[in-house]
Order: sequence, then C-alpha cells, then structure tokens
Amino acid sequence: MRVGLLGVGLVLVLLASVAIGSRTIPLSTVWDVLTGALPTGDEATIIWDRRVPRTLLGLLVGVALGVAGALMQSLTRNPLADPALLGVDIGASTAVVAAIAFFGITTVGGYIWFAFLGAAVASTLVYLLGSTGRAVTPERMVLAGAAITATLGAFVAATIVLDPAAFQQFRFWQIGSLDQRGMDVVSQVHWFILAGLLIAAGLAAPLNAIALGDETGRALGVNLSTVRLGSAAAITLLCGAATAAVGPIAFIGLTVPHMARAVVGPDLRRVLPLCALLGPVLLLGADVVGRLIISPREMEVGIITAFVGAPVFIALCRRRKLAHL
Repeated sequence: MRVGLLGVGLVLVLLASVAIGSRTIPLSTVWDVLTGALPTGDEATIIWDRRVPRTLLGLLVGVALGVAGALMQSLTRNPLADPALLGVDIGASTAVVAAIAFFGITTVGGYIWFAFLGAAVASTLVYLLGSTGRAVTPERMVLAGAAITATLGAFVAATIVLDPAAFQQFRFWQIGSLDQRGMDVVSQVHWFILAGLLIAAGLAAPLNAIALGDETGRALGVNLSTVRLGSAAAITLLCGAATAAVGPIAFIGLTVPHMARAVVGPDLRRVLPLCALLGPVLLLGADVVGRLIISPREMEVGIITAFVGAPVFIALCRRRKLAHL
C-alpha cells in the first residue's frame, strides 16, 4: 500500500516538475504538449527544451543518490554515510576546479566528464588506501576517505582563492542545481547510472549476508572483497555520475535509506527499490519548492535539500539505535 502511494507520489511530482516554474503551465496544456496535440508554441518550447530534461535528470539523480546511499551505509556499516565518505564529492569538485582553472572549461557539458573522472579516481584511491596490504574493512575505507577529502579539499580551496574567475564558475556547480541542464547532460550520465543500478541489484543479497557479520558472510559463501569492490564500483558510478551532472546534493543519500528501512525493514532487496522511488520524489519535490518560494526567481535544489535534510540529520544523530542498520 505504501509503495503504491509512493508510486502515485512520484507521478505527481513528475507532472509538477514539468508544469511548475517561473511560468506556470496548466496540466491540460502540459498533457497536450507531451502527447503531441500541441507540438509548437512557447509552452512546447519551455516544456521540451527546459523542463523535460530537468525532470528526467532529477529522476535519474534522485534514483542514483537514493540507491547509492543505501549501498554506502551498508558497505561502511555507518548509518550516517554519504557520498563524501568515499571521496566522491571531493573528487568531482577537484576535477571541476581543475577543468575551470587550468583548461578554461566553463560549461556543464564540458566539465561533466572531468567531474565523473575525478569522482572515480578519488573513490579508487580511497579503496586502494583502505585495502593496502590487508583485507578491506569499512573502518579503513572511512579513514582513507577522510584523508583523501582533507588533501583534495586543500587543493580546491587554494585554487579558488588564487583564481577568482575559477571561483565564480565553480560556485554555481558547487551549490547543486538541476537548472540549465539539457538532454545532452542526461544522455551523458544515464548509462553510468543504469550500470550502477544493475550492479547494486546483484549485490543486495550478498550485502544482506555481510550485514550479519564478516564471519557469517564467509560461512554463507560470500566473497567479502569482491562484494566490497563491487559496492564501491556501484557507488562510484551512481554518485559520480549524479554529482558530475548537478553538483553535490546534500542529504538525499543520507535520509532516503533510513526512510526506506522504516517502511520495509533492513532487507536490501526491498530497501533498494524503495530508495529508487523515494530519491526522485524528495529531489524533484525539493526542486519544485525551490521554484515556488521566491517566484519568479528560483532557489537551487541543493539549498532546499540542505534545509530539509539538516533537521533529519540531527534527529538521526539523537536516535539511540542509530548504529544498528
């Protein structure tokens, strides 16, 4: 029943994302445009060139962040895990700053590949540092992520301080926004997200076994290193592509898995599909709110999710059973 309601909610938020903006378009007109009954005109141009790509990207990014958050919390056994723990955010940020400052690239379509490559390289470094000379453990990966984040964060700070022009460009990406993204961005990231989702689907059962403890997982025939490497790869694909496309979006990956587990329990075979529903509902809902609260201007979705997510984060920190996933 609840899953059905979430499905209805997703459809409604998709329609709202296409219909609502600085220029509100009636749902009847939206339907005529989408079905081809109104193929031309200002409304058709706005919907097809701006709002449909924005909505599709929000759908993809919401699914990616929601599923990646559940994987990350399971992999690290940390209920407060987010993309920053494995270096995804800082890797993408470092690459974007380098693209702007050293290569003069200023468009989303230009630096999206840099951002994805940076996220992938940083995540790989975190994994290698967390496993050098010994078995991979969640604790080592978190510590390695903290070290990489501190190092690359210093590089980003130094670069934008020394290059004001790079700072002006970087700050728009750093906020996190679905605006000014076209179908070219959607086409660039959707294959990576689909690949990450397929890997995640195959890891649900092994991660359930590992959640019972490493020894129990081994006894059940799970190869711990393979599962953790696969999880890290899926997280990199999902978070790397999402962050590269729209910038860092806070709290979606943190809060969605907790909401999903509250509905269906800890079984990742149920949690992951529910996260794929909840993620875009929250992200696109926040994006619609951002278009309304200071209309006709817009507030970036990264700001809205931060305002909504911070109280949830505090509530999670105060829970006595926080450590038990």
